[in-house]
This record gives sequence, C-alpha cells and structure tokens, in this order.
Amino acid sequence: MGRLDKKVALITGTGGGQGREAALRFAREGAIVVGCDTNEKENTATAELLAKEGYVLYGNAPVDLGDPDQARAWVEAAAAEHGQIDILYNNASAARFAPVHEMSVEDWQFTIRNEVDLLFYTTRHAWKFLAETKGIIINVSSTAAWGGSKIAGISAHAAAKGAVVSFTRQLAVEGAASGIRAVSLSPGFVATPGTAEFMNNPETRAALLDGVLLDRPGKPEEVVAMALFLASSEASFITGSDIVIDGGLLAI
Repeated sequence: MGRLDKKVALITGTGGGQGREAALRFAREGAIVVGCDTNEKENTATAELLAKEGYVLYGNAPVDLGDPDQARAWVEAAAAEHGQIDILYNNASAARFAPVHEMSVEDWQFTIRNEVDLLFYTTRHAWKFLAETKGIIINVSSTAAWGGSKIAGISAHAAAKGAVVSFTRQLAVEGAASGIRAVSLSPGFVATPGTAEFMNNPETRAALLDGVLLDRPGKPEEVVAMALFLASSEASFITGSDIVIDGGLLAI
C-alpha cells in the first residue's frame, strides 16, 4: 500500500513542472489523481506519462480555474465520479511581471486572478467534500511572500503569494472543527519548463540564485516530496503552517 492509497487528490496545473511531478508521485503512492490545466497538449502529455506506468490521470483540459464556473464544474465532476475528495493541491498559477510604476492595471489584475482568485474558487467548492473526509488543502505560495527581490517586477506576484500564505492560515482555523488541514508551501526558485527562460540567461540566473546557500535552483521533485508528506497521515498534526523550500535563501 502507498501512503495515499485510495485517496482522491485534485491537483491543479498538471500540464508540467511541479504539477506533472505531483501527478506522477501521488499516483505512485496509490492516489486517484484528478488533474487540470489550461494547456490541453501538455496535460495530455502528463496523462501519457502516467499511463506508461499503469495509472490514469482523471480530469480534463483546458480548464481555466480563474473562471469560477469552470472551477466549480471541475471540482464537482471529480466528486461525482470518485465519490470523495481527500486532497486539494492548489499548484496552478500564472503571473505577469513589471516594475510597480510601469505595471498595467490589467497585468496586476491578471496576476491576482491567477494566483489568488483561483485558489478561492477551488477551495470554496471542494470544502464540503474535504470536510467529509477530513482532508487537506495544500496551497503553493513562494519565498516572494516573505521577502523582496533585487529583481524588479515581482510586486503583483509578491502580493499574491503573501495572500496565499494568509489565506491558508485562515483556512486552517476555519477547517479545524471539520478536521480539514491547510498548509502552504513556499518554494524558492525552481527549475521547470516555465522558468527555463530565466535559467538560460546567465545574468538573470545569477540574480535569482544570489543568496541561495545551496547555490542551485530547486527541483520539482524536491517540492512535491514535501507535498506528498503533508498529504499523508504522517503529517496529521501539521496545519496552518507555511513550509519554506528555498535552498537556504531566507536563512540570511
């Protein structure tokens, strides 16, 4: 038996990076994985990777979780098909970057929509199902929630990820009576297809790794390993916490 045997895990952003890794790792631990992504092609590629190992990626794509109706439909379809929801892993996000004095209102609102609003929508609709199973909500924040960056342009992202940490704490308070746990993860810079552009620019890479004690970017599997632990019964006394996975960036 795996650590998540027969648990139904809803994972957002399964089209790549940490979401793809989470789908694979959670399935290997016995979970029924329901995914979604805005990118149908990449989500299908994740489904094919799971199928090669004998697993199924349920759910569908494209799904825009920033649309409350699409978020509700995705959550309720998962509950109807599988009869329960044990884990909600809010991994998906999208942001736009610009110095604060140059950022457009549209780009600010895009970032808040796709890094904060979508967590509310999925959580709101999954709540009653998580209460039935005494489940867990795992929200992905960032070290941007905890400190500024020398790289200009992350004001909207930092505001959004700070909101994720605070939102998670309140979920833990409100969920305690029903047995719902809520935890957030704050990764530092992680090497994914989405960050390849930054990785391939020596100047940007150096700036992003400035202050990282381990002097390298993180890997998706290093973040997902913590999420997997938190979703398991081994972490049953952990709620309301934000767990930093940053190679020592915030230690200084």
